Amino acid sequence: MGESNFSSYASQLAQVLESFDWTQVEPLYDVLLRCWERGDQIFICGNGGSGASANHLANDFLCGTGLHYKNGIRVHSLCSNTSVMMCLANDVGYEHMFSYQLRTLARPGDVLIVFSGSGNSPNIVEVLKVAKEIGVTSAAVLGFTGGKSKALADIPLHFAVNDMQIAEDVQMVVGHMVVRQLRRAGCPAGVVAE
Repeated sequence: MGESNFSSYASQLAQVLESFDWTQVEPLYDVLLRCWERGDQIFICGNGGSGASANHLANDFLCGTGLHYKNGIRVHSLCSNTSVMMCLANDVGYEHMFSYQLRTLARPGDVLIVFSGSGNSPNIVEVLKVAKEIGVTSAAVLGFTGGKSKALADIPLHFAVNDMQIAEDVQMVVGHMVVRQLRRAGCPAGVVAE
């Protein structure tokens, strides 16, 4: 019984990965490479497991891109400082806890990446709206129907899967793909980055 469930999950994930048009990730890579070259910042956020993906990939952008060869990318996970998040959730509302941080910290030319299963979480929708207002390029990695975030993001990466765990899996896949390509771009000539 358990083995067939595991196989079914693996098959569903494989189907999602095989059916996606991966050329859609290239605009995200291009924006992040320009951001790194200019010394601008990346901001990342999500809720729950998607927040864990944001924290994980913030580490990869800072440490996994240029380690040993050049500086990493300036990056902030908007869900990593629990004191700030609790303060904002209490004082201005949960739906503004990412957007308030972005409005305070970001500048035009920076990049925002959001991770969301539904694309409809109020704090994700709000941070995308603020990004547009202040001139921050936004990308969204989304599952299910893509929700409101699909139309708001400058670079929507929509995986039409009605499964939260697989939606979170693809967040990491996209992030790791981009980090690996950035690491290759940042390596000195003749050095192989793996």
